[in-house]
Amino acid sequence: MKKISIVGVPMDLGQMRRGVDMGPSAIRYAGIVDRLEALNYDIEDLGDIEIGRPTKKSQPGDSNLKNLNEVAEANEKLAASVDNVIQNNRFPLIFGGDHSIAIGTLAGVAKHYENLGVIWYDAHGDLNTSDTSPSGNIHGMPLAVSLGIGHEQLVNIAGYQPKIKPENIVIIGARSLDEGEKELIREKGIKVYTMHEIDRMGMTKVMEEAIEYVSKGTDGVHLSLDLDGLDPHDAPGVGTPVLGGISYRESHLAMEMLAESDILTSAEFVEVNPILDDKNKTATVAVALMGSLFGEKLK
Repeated sequence: MKKISIVGVPMDLGQMRRGVDMGPSAIRYAGIVDRLEALNYDIEDLGDIEIGRPTKKSQPGDSNLKNLNEVAEANEKLAASVDNVIQNNRFPLIFGGDHSIAIGTLAGVAKHYENLGVIWYDAHGDLNTSDTSPSGNIHGMPLAVSLGIGHEQLVNIAGYQPKIKPENIVIIGARSLDEGEKELIREKGIKVYTMHEIDRMGMTKVMEEAIEYVSKGTDGVHLSLDLDGLDPHDAPGVGTPVLGGISYRESHLAMEMLAESDILTSAEFVEVNPILDDKNKTATVAVALMGSLFGEKLK
């Protein structure tokens, strides 16, 4: 029996739209524990990481990064929690919160692997730094930070850097990339499947290639799924919706193919914001996708 440990991270400090801190509650409310237990998993819900609230002094004078200290502190706690889950031979399943939590998830996961593969399922590249970010929002930076690029307080979380290598990353669903991110993608040779490729090749081909790519030479694979990777029609409750996204059906197919490949060693689902949602639709979608990811089948 596969053992899964759930960690909630009610983080809303990596961006400016309130409500995403309720994401973990919304996902639980949408029935994730029952769903996974019905698939015969041993589920342990570790509750939520405590997130500090920002004060006037919370931002160092030399940084334009919003809520830097609180985001760093929460990610240190998350890294320790995830590290502990893996030491107990359980699968870490993390619920966000905004995407800045991926910094802590990857910090906790990557120390257990020599070459961790990462599937970044997202409308955005999350490859900004304080120099390239138009906003200073840390949720647009976790992939760069995990590569060792960014503010020292963030790149050194869990006491080491980098967490991952550019050749072990696949971004799927990108359709909103800043200039600095495009430059970094070219410079580091990061594999990206934009919506153009998904439309042109079809999701089956994209996932076949992505799974093969991220399995080569890696000893573990992490899935970081931002609900804004899906089209806002299917997942309206996200902070930075971008039209023309991956469909609900394509996403189920992607999750089913990942389940069949049996390569994942950790996963996180982020950016569910029930305040911006329609009757908890986005959390319900997240739970349905997790069902497929963990082996639910129609027959």
